[in-house]
Amino acid sequence: MAQQTFYLTLDLKNDPRLIAEYEKHHQNVWPEILESIKESGIEQMEIYRSGNRLFMVMKVNATFSFDKKAEMDANNPKVQEWEKLMWKYQQALPTANPGEKWLLMDKIFSLDN
Repeated sequence: MAQQTFYLTLDLKNDPRLIAEYEKHHQNVWPEILESIKESGIEQMEIYRSGNRLFMVMKVNATFSFDKKAEMDANNPKVQEWEKLMWKYQQALPTANPGEKWLLMDKIFSLDN
């Protein structure tokens, strides 16, 4: 199976101070978090921001699954610590179910040459 790309979105709390803190954390992501990301099969990850809306691009290999990543995260105390810290800055989208954070986005247009 070839590399697959996923697109996700999440909001930050609309507070310039909190947004600046969130970005600062992402300039120096904990090594244990980076290791966990790579071990799950994510080969590349980028996060973009417009206002308080975040957009994530994940390129994953064939070993990746969201279920596997969730299980790995649930069993990793350092990831749980990071996620708790990040939730200080994040807020669920209005369309999210209880407990959901990053939501998968649906592709609605593509121009292929």
